[in-house]
Amino acid sequence: MPGPVVQGSGKLTGTVLDAGTKQPVPFATVALLNAAGKPIDGSVADDKGKFSIGGIPAGTYTVQVSFIGYKNLEKPGVTFSDAGETQNLGTLTLASSAQQLGEVVVQGQRSLVEEKVDRTVYNAEKDETTRGGDATDVLKRVPLLSVDLDGNVSLRGSSNIKVLINNKPSTIAASNVADALKQIPADQIKSVEVITSPSAKYDAEGSGGIINIITKKDNLQGKTLDLRTSAGFRTSDLSLNAGYRQGKMGFTLGGGVRTSYNTPGSFENSQLATSPVDGTQRLTTQQADARRQNLGGRANFGWDYDFNKQNALSLGVQLGVRNGTNYQDRLLTQTYSGASTSGTLLSSSLRDAVTTDRTNNLDLSLTYNHLFAKPQHEFSLLTLYSRTNATNDFTNTLYAGDAVTQRLKNQNDSYNQEATVQADYQVPIGKSQLLELGAKDIMRRVRSEYTYLLADGATGDFRQLPGSSLTNVFNYNQNVAAGYLSYTLSFLKTYSLKAGVRYEHTDINADFQTGQTVQLPSYDVWVPSVNLSRKLANGDMIKAAYNRRIQRPSLQFLNPNIQAANPLNVTQGNPLLRPEFTNSYELSYSTFLKGTTLSFSGFARNTDHSIQALRTLRGDTIRTSYANIGTENAYGVNVFANVNLAGKLSLSGGPDLYYAVLRNNGTDPLYNASNRGWVVSGRMFGSYNFTPKWGLQFFAFYRGRQVQLQGYQSGFGVYSLGLKRDLWDKKGSLGFGLDNFLTPTNRVRSSVESPLISQRSVNTMQMLGFRVNFSYRIGKLTTAPTQRRKKEVTNDDLKGGEGQ
Repeated sequence: MPGPVVQGSGKLTGTVLDAGTKQPVPFATVALLNAAGKPIDGSVADDKGKFSIGGIPAGTYTVQVSFIGYKNLEKPGVTFSDAGETQNLGTLTLASSAQQLGEVVVQGQRSLVEEKVDRTVYNAEKDETTRGGDATDVLKRVPLLSVDLDGNVSLRGSSNIKVLINNKPSTIAASNVADALKQIPADQIKSVEVITSPSAKYDAEGSGGIINIITKKDNLQGKTLDLRTSAGFRTSDLSLNAGYRQGKMGFTLGGGVRTSYNTPGSFENSQLATSPVDGTQRLTTQQADARRQNLGGRANFGWDYDFNKQNALSLGVQLGVRNGTNYQDRLLTQTYSGASTSGTLLSSSLRDAVTTDRTNNLDLSLTYNHLFAKPQHEFSLLTLYSRTNATNDFTNTLYAGDAVTQRLKNQNDSYNQEATVQADYQVPIGKSQLLELGAKDIMRRVRSEYTYLLADGATGDFRQLPGSSLTNVFNYNQNVAAGYLSYTLSFLKTYSLKAGVRYEHTDINADFQTGQTVQLPSYDVWVPSVNLSRKLANGDMIKAAYNRRIQRPSLQFLNPNIQAANPLNVTQGNPLLRPEFTNSYELSYSTFLKGTTLSFSGFARNTDHSIQALRTLRGDTIRTSYANIGTENAYGVNVFANVNLAGKLSLSGGPDLYYAVLRNNGTDPLYNASNRGWVVSGRMFGSYNFTPKWGLQFFAFYRGRQVQLQGYQSGFGVYSLGLKRDLWDKKGSLGFGLDNFLTPTNRVRSSVESPLISQRSVNTMQMLGFRVNFSYRIGKLTTAPTQRRKKEVTNDDLKGGEGQ
């Protein structure tokens, strides 16, 4: 309630509007606060949102506007210099929080992209063009990120990222990021957070940064049932999610399936090999029809219980399965003497190549949170168990004419298991300081069992091929013990400093069931981080950051299994890999100009002991392995703009540009390599609301030519349109989506150049898509109190990206 009114003759007027609909907010409460933050007077807006406060004495005040279902708005620095002065504040807009409208929950109108002190947030739930897609379709739209046609993600040109799901790691993402993203339907993603400069609280791993995918969930009282389905040319999906919350306890249960069909494409390859002995050359060409299909499913269960205002317990279970198959039909391989096809034909072979990737994963988490009486004084204990079982096989069927002569099979069964315990404690010091400290232990167990089998004809029995390089069992155990200290200070009213240090000790034990012995020493790392920000008087913000990170190799880089689905291009991991180290620097500036948000950032990244692909020549075969022989430097800028026009039309997007410098430090001049060049990408998103029920959205993304150590990969573009109609008082919706309707195919060209190897390959993929989307929500909800922040385990320390 306002305190005693101090009499004066100043007058304050204005109008309160809804930020999303631009309609008046009737009966909103308007309070006038003095320099101490105490209300001295107030008013209630009328049915048109207009308010008036009179009798205001000279002085400087803060105007606070509030109403149920909206976030509070504060406007500081309202000054009355003369006793009889009158001021009109014009329009004051309130952003909605979750509220009840009949049986429908309407989310507040948030910007598509939000800039926060330590991260960039993309609010994916506002984007209808991703309906029917998966997480890779969402990440293409996120500023700073780039996604290739196989689903591999990079952040400012670095694939050394860590993907978290609801602040938690998963072994499926640690094993292969692209595969993990294909399991997450786009419809289930609420937002994506990009953290380019993580604090000491995060694991030291993830030198490129952290991507945190937040899925949709209800924190409202009552019962809900949400059905979403999509059917189209290339993909279809179905999901069902239910939630129940009453009083102190809440449950969520959900699941879904998604499939992508055989989409025809083609593969072409040409590689010229030069003998290091006598310099003779041989040209090998390949061509095949290509297609792929995927079927995946996910299920999740969540439970949380608030014992009281200070103590809460939460449990989460996630299950996932995926079955993916890639086909190369009638792969014709021909080898010629010399550097062209006019030379003598030395050999020719015909085969079908089928690669299968089957995974199942389990994530189980238990979290306890305790809040002390003082705000921001908290303790949490977190545990996580995660396991992924994977089977990666390929079968080659060789032909002589139409007759099958041989069948070659590689079977690779693996598992990746993590058990994590983490404790975090934070305590405020005065009004402007926060101290955070914690400890963590991660126990990893990785196993890869592989063998090669050969059979004669179309029906002969498979027999195992001898040799420890072809058949073996590899065990890799890694324990990481960590502790951190972080200090936050707000000073001089507009500055904020967050500095910290993290220590990690790593033990590794690795062995083969037969053959070589692996000896990897333990190591210690100290990881500092500093983040400094300043908020300017006009609301603009400047941020500067530095951090040092490490990147440990994951199974796809360690796996010693020989992947030879294409016998001309063989890949094998290296169990002796060590971590790489990265220093990152960042400077950014954000400003707001009459409905337009602009964000500029510049960065520099330097990586030592970089894990690089090392390509060597054995006969006509290019063998790819990995070694800590490289250095990588990148320097770039990012620009993002968000513009709202007339309330109905919004546009957002911008370019990403960086200069890459890559080199390895190989001692053999035949395999020593370096490369450099500019890389550009960009995205554009638009939304237009014809009526309150009809809306149109469009999206376009361009990924420019990629600079690689020994060559380049060509760029490509994708785009889509989405049309949505709300039904039954917004309980349901019907939508249509159209992808790449002007350019239905994408051709991605790759090149590799070295003194001994010259390779050109082209992959052609069908990208045309049309789909119909439908959703329906059942349930009565009421606004729930704001839930305490639930903390989660975050393991961020494995190098992902492309691999086996």
